[in-house]
Amino acid sequence: MSTSHKAHCLILPFPVQGHINPMLQFSKRLQSKRVKITIALTKSFLKNMKELPTSISIEAISDGYDDGGLHQAGTFVAYITRFKEVGSDTLSQLIQKLANSGCPVNCIVYDPFLPWAVEVAKNFGLISAAFFTQNCAVDDIYYHVHKGVIKLPPTQNDEEILIPGLSCTIESSDVPTFVISPEAERILEVMVNQFSNLDKVDWVLINSFYELEKEVIDWMSKIYPIKTIGPTIPSMYLDKRLHDDKEYGISVFKPMTNECLNWLNHQPINSVVYASFGSITNLEAEQMEELAWGLKNSNNNFLWVVRSTEESKLPKNFLEELKLTSGNNKGLVVPWCPQLQVLEHESTGCFLTHCGWNSILEAISLGVPMVTMPQWADQPTNAKLVKDVWEIGVRAKQNEKGIVRREVIEECIKLVMEEEKGKLIRENAKKWKEIARNSVDEGGSSDKNIEEFVSKLVTKS
Repeated sequence: MSTSHKAHCLILPFPVQGHINPMLQFSKRLQSKRVKITIALTKSFLKNMKELPTSISIEAISDGYDDGGLHQAGTFVAYITRFKEVGSDTLSQLIQKLANSGCPVNCIVYDPFLPWAVEVAKNFGLISAAFFTQNCAVDDIYYHVHKGVIKLPPTQNDEEILIPGLSCTIESSDVPTFVISPEAERILEVMVNQFSNLDKVDWVLINSFYELEKEVIDWMSKIYPIKTIGPTIPSMYLDKRLHDDKEYGISVFKPMTNECLNWLNHQPINSVVYASFGSITNLEAEQMEELAWGLKNSNNNFLWVVRSTEESKLPKNFLEELKLTSGNNKGLVVPWCPQLQVLEHESTGCFLTHCGWNSILEAISLGVPMVTMPQWADQPTNAKLVKDVWEIGVRAKQNEKGIVRREVIEECIKLVMEEEKGKLIRENAKKWKEIARNSVDEGGSSDKNIEEFVSKLVTKS
């Protein structure tokens, strides 16, 4: 290894944008501390990229479905099964290739959705580090499902669920949800299998920060060698120590950057509701309609991300009417936007979100209050923490049919944007923003953990 590098980490993310971004940001932090990085991405994922980071070396492996990944596999279980077999082989070949080229790897940082990476690391005598892209509270819940302490989905009579390590009681509407179907059961199995061989790894890295989840981190640390290393968002939005780290640098969609920012520049301070449901969530047509009228009736200006595949679900004439009534001044609907720049913008007053963990970490880091509309997986748990533990948002509750009605959306937006309670929420959001920044700044809790990780790599390499 060249003298300029202290060690060489191979990063193995699960190949979807929401899992790659945090690991990519962590890699940039490692790189700034003189660790060489190689990211292994599947051929099927690399085919779809609109942009790729230039600062980091990327190598291709195979999930066994090079033409279309998960989509080509048809089911999640087929995908995961084949990925294990072909992925183990192609990852091993890559490690061999890097060794032969005089740049041997000493550590694999892997996403626990792919637990087979631990066996590959052991075969080559490498250090292994699991990298959880969910928060520690959610990991704690999946851990207890793995141990057989909790059942998902919960049976109706478990009104309140007590989970060791979490002080707040959790209701059945707060636990990770999976539609009851064979396919969803497989997905849940993958979540739970993250813990199948976690006792064999050297490090468990979590994309969160200590101050945010002290209690559950202390509890889980008794079982696993846990270190929080987040929030993994570009440094220029936090501690500003990595000057060229302004964006993730990886994108499946092309953002309408100029259009969004020009529009925001013409809005009053704290006046805009920004609504986005991330890169994967698909809403029912009925829910889209309720959301559209909820946003419009709230009488706040809104910037709403509706991916092109979802646009047909908008109410008839909704976009035309927006243009006619206000020349788009009331509301702007775009297929994708530069979320960090929007959240950072002074015109943005609140974030209507599906509660994907990356989105929440971005909102926390930029001090933006939230209206939460969780859909599935870890999102209901994240929404519970936002509302009741960190007190930086409100939850728009679904009715018995699983739909959030327009009146509820409107009421939640007003509460955050206009009412007394909103003031308290905004103050809390400011407070957490400060703590988030300090955690990754020099000497902060996450920074210290990353330093410790690097120094242990160096002593072992």
